Amino acid sequence: MRIDVVTIFPPLLAGAFEHSIIKRARDRGVVDIRVHDLRDYTDDRHRTVDDYPYGGGAGMVMKPEPWFRAVESLRVRGNPGRAVLLTPQGKRLEQRLVQRLATEDRLIVLCGRYEGVDERVREYLADEEISIGDYVLSGGEPAAVVLVDAVVRLQPRALGSAESTVEESFAEGLLEYPQYTRPPEFRGWRVPDVLLSGDHGAVDRWRRGQQQERTRERRPDMLEDGGGSSQQS
Repeated sequence: MRIDVVTIFPPLLAGAFEHSIIKRARDRGVVDIRVHDLRDYTDDRHRTVDDYPYGGGAGMVMKPEPWFRAVESLRVRGNPGRAVLLTPQGKRLEQRLVQRLATEDRLIVLCGRYEGVDERVREYLADEEISIGDYVLSGGEPAAVVLVDAVVRLQPRALGSAESTVEESFAEGLLEYPQYTRPPEFRGWRVPDVLLSGDHGAVDRWRRGQQQERTRERRPDMLEDGGGSSQQS
């Protein structure tokens, strides 16, 4: 899979993609991640990417020209991919959406800043708009890290165990079950006896029950959306 990320702050992303699962996936050739400086696609000596909004108002708006030049230049080099604009106005990033994006051969991730991007970027350049939550960030870079991490870990061979992505929270529409490790007792708090029993069937049943109970308590909205059965589509 190829992922291109376009930003005016490449150093904010470079380090994030050089560690942990993402780094291992890159080293194995599972994913090719490249970070591009939007300012490289400007045409003035000040490398201007923003301007005052028409009609007045606070803040600055990102100009359309650099975005179109960046994406069109990247697309000339190969698979056109799917351009994703990260914005609070986009659809909320959930596991089903991550699963769909993970099947793409290529993603081009656009990190907005300031008061947002010119509407023509949304309307004529971006294939999809995505938000990671109902709150405001200084820019799209933190959201890009979240999106890339979520997508990369679903790639074949990205994780050490193929079962890891299946048993995680949200993978089947339920939160993950409680996890324990040694020692079996710590400060008087014991690991549930069923996990020490060696009865794998009983463990599986306990875990499934814990998933359902935890989801009911913490995220009942997931059950209302059909949780408890596979959400893959």
